[in-house]
Amino acid sequence: MAMTGQDTDAVRAMRGLEDGRSSVRLRAALAVGTAPDPRFVGKLVERCATEPEFFVRDMLTWALTRHPVSVTLPLLVREVRSERPRARSQALHTLSKIGDRRAWPVITPKVLSDADDEVARSAWRAAVVLVPAGGEPALAAALTTQLGRGDRETQLSLSRALAELGEASATALDAATASPAPLVRAHALATQSLLRDPDAGFASAVEEAKRVVALGGSGREG
Repeated sequence: MAMTGQDTDAVRAMRGLEDGRSSVRLRAALAVGTAPDPRFVGKLVERCATEPEFFVRDMLTWALTRHPVSVTLPLLVREVRSERPRARSQALHTLSKIGDRRAWPVITPKVLSDADDEVARSAWRAAVVLVPAGGEPALAAALTTQLGRGDRETQLSLSRALAELGEASATALDAATASPAPLVRAHALATQSLLRDPDAGFASAVEEAKRVVALGGSGREG
């Protein structure tokens, strides 16, 4: 059977995703998302795992959000278990954009504590979006086990995730301020500051938290 014009365009777009020029890959991802075709979801997911350019990966994610969840969800959940960090990270990022809570079971403690910081950051953002009603306190407790890890960007990402959970984070953060680890205490205190004042600068909150910890305090009122 001869291909229609639409089929030809789709095949051309799929080939474009493999082009050595990022501008061509970007246009190809845009074309696939503009004219969704479930037959090519697998290729989009596969490309997410290897695409080196952030802005192209973001367009690939957008293209996936344009396809039926019944088709994308199983493939993305499988990618979260991939051995490739970029595949895990981008799959989690895409799941957060789709926002379907049926993906929640893939957000395991192992995923939330992934050794790769980029994957962990994507997992934290996805978890906040996907957590079912009533599951926020347990998620907050799981997230606080990661306090003190990574660089400033990673710590800010975790603090933002905990702040998104609002009061559900209060108990877990309060407990973390009593941690024997100074980095954990400081990060918990900085996160509490962010929770109280979302517009406050995170860097200054961290420095103030470090000062409190250095003086032997927990930031709690006596």
